[in-house]
Amino acid sequence: MTDCKRVSDIDWKNWVPIDIGTLCFILRGDEILLIRKKRGLGAGKIVGPGGRLEPGESVLECAVRETIEEVGVVPEDPRLRGELRFQFCDGYSVHVHVFTSAGFAGEVCESPEALPLWTPQDAIPYGEMWEDDRIWIPWMLDGFAFEGRFVFDGDRMLDQESRIIR
Repeated sequence: MTDCKRVSDIDWKNWVPIDIGTLCFILRGDEILLIRKKRGLGAGKIVGPGGRLEPGESVLECAVRETIEEVGVVPEDPRLRGELRFQFCDGYSVHVHVFTSAGFAGEVCESPEALPLWTPQDAIPYGEMWEDDRIWIPWMLDGFAFEGRFVFDGDRMLDQESRIIR
């Protein structure tokens, strides 16, 4: 993409993402389950469990499958909390559906994709995360629904528009 600096540079009405993905944050008391991503987009960063939608799969099914694959647990009653649209200047784009779950079945374990990190909600390491996370994760933790549009050049956020929707 040649013109990729601001959210207003993107024709969002006709925008079609290359990928659709999910994030699923498990909440336990005052803790949130994060992961240090081992491979793929954002490798080395701290993120939530999640990944790309597979053919024929719903976003809810994807969120559950990815959580099982990455941290070994089944989220109980995951709830959709937000939608995020990312446009990268190299042409990559992804529409991410964000879920939370207040319970889980199984035992949290490391996988080839992720190192799980139970983190106090008041000590989330935003400095090791994608720049947009510091905007919407607090809304998510406060129980708000949200949406956002973000433009990134590699790891650097160039512009964003985000809001609480209810």
